Amino acid sequence: MKGQSKYYRFLDYVIYMIIRSLNLETVCGITSTLPDNEYGEVAFAGKSNVGKSSLINALMNRKSYARISATPGKTQTINFYNINDGLYLVDLPGYGYAKVSQSEKEKWGKLIERYLHGSKQLKAVFLLIDIRHDPSANDKLMYEWIQSNGFTPIIIATKADKIKRSQLQKQIKAIKTGLGVSGSNIIPFSSETKQGRDEIWQLIEELTEYVDPKSV
Repeated sequence: MKGQSKYYRFLDYVIYMIIRSLNLETVCGITSTLPDNEYGEVAFAGKSNVGKSSLINALMNRKSYARISATPGKTQTINFYNINDGLYLVDLPGYGYAKVSQSEKEKWGKLIERYLHGSKQLKAVFLLIDIRHDPSANDKLMYEWIQSNGFTPIIIATKADKIKRSQLQKQIKAIKTGLGVSGSNIIPFSSETKQGRDEIWQLIEELTEYVDPKSV
């Protein structure tokens, strides 16, 4: 399957990504043409209010570059963030918001599917799950759907600062059980403490084979 060859081979040290430039380069709606990007892409999926924009802002070392909406289900586009002219963070529309009509959900689903099938540079899909709760039915469907589109999702357990440290392994086990996965590495993440940020960047750099333009 695509995008799963080197997920968990970490370095013995961390070189944190230096953000020299970033740009919301492309915004794709339902009828938009997807970009034919030159650099590797990693995509982020998750239900509304799981903390996806907060995660992307933390990775970019910005407080509010990726818009955090007060209204769940507001993001209706695929947003491509160009990092250092060397890779892309791709923000997918959130799912599972009850007030969005079924027809809108279907349109978003077709948009995401078109991207998963159509991108030549997509290297991995990160699926965000709220560590405080067992995976929802929508989370399970999204995990299976991403798999059916040729990717093994990398799980990020968000809002890790909202639980006690003693509960961490219990909640990670609950996520694995709820999604029906075993042996997968789940990355706890907090946008408040930045726990997990360096680990996520290590994976991104490795998966996209990112080379710092300043080093060549």
